[in-house]
Amino acid sequence: QVQLVESGGGLVQPGGSLRLSCTASGIMFGIHIMNWYRQAPGKQRELVAAINSAYTTNYVDSVKGRFTISRDNTKSTVSLQMNSLKVEDTAVYYCNTIRGTTGYWGQGTQVTVSS
Repeated sequence: QVQLVESGGGLVQPGGSLRLSCTASGIMFGIHIMNWYRQAPGKQRELVAAINSAYTTNYVDSVKGRFTISRDNTKSTVSLQMNSLKVEDTAVYYCNTIRGTTGYWGQGTQVTVSS
């Protein structure tokens, strides 16, 4: 059974930083692309960052230079370091991976950027 468990969300002021983590179980973590998505109220879920098994990363344009995705295969963990946070980064952030043809999601963690 695949499980993804996120942690690290919270309330932060604009310009602040947060670090999200997602620990996976039930998969051969090291071979999988790991993704972070977010969904703001009234908006569609969007892919924020991705990292593959070769540690190649991709980011949506709005977070480039501010967010960094990383993985630790020894701990089956993917992280998202978020710096210079903006009000528009407020959303529920989800960890995601795909095994075969099935997508798996964590429960989500709320990130609120507000003064």
